[in-house]
Amino acid sequence: MDWQKLCLDLMRRTAIVYVSTVNPEGFPETRAMFNLINEEQYPGLKAFFKGSPDFTVYFTSNTSSRKVAQIRALPRACAYYSLPEQWFGLNLIGHLEEVHEPELKRSLWQPGWEMYYPQGWEDPDYAVLSLKPHEARCYYQLQTCHFEI
Repeated sequence: MDWQKLCLDLMRRTAIVYVSTVNPEGFPETRAMFNLINEEQYPGLKAFFKGSPDFTVYFTSNTSSRKVAQIRALPRACAYYSLPEQWFGLNLIGHLEEVHEPELKRSLWQPGWEMYYPQGWEDPDYAVLSLKPHEARCYYQLQTCHFEI
């Protein structure tokens, strides 16, 4: 079984991603985030992610959010993708960082996001986050896999 291919496929299929960061008290905080690599939900990003062979994950958020403050203080995080009805889950563990490159922020921008960021992709409250995982743990139909990235 090609675990990496299986995991990349799962990442493209889930509707949401659960992201955990570490709060100031040292405890994890988990929240549901948009899964930007899901082509059904974000067809405008298909070209951006096309053929992406790695496990780097991008998220958008508000610069003023708790999660951004948490990753600035301690960038350790994980992202969990899941299709529970198929007994399929993937946990990516690594460092979550704020992206400042204007071209990347513009490339990820989607029409309609003005409801979150009224000034568009240049809105100071528009943050792009990048998770660069160093390990993956996958559970698929009673089988498990762990690999380094």
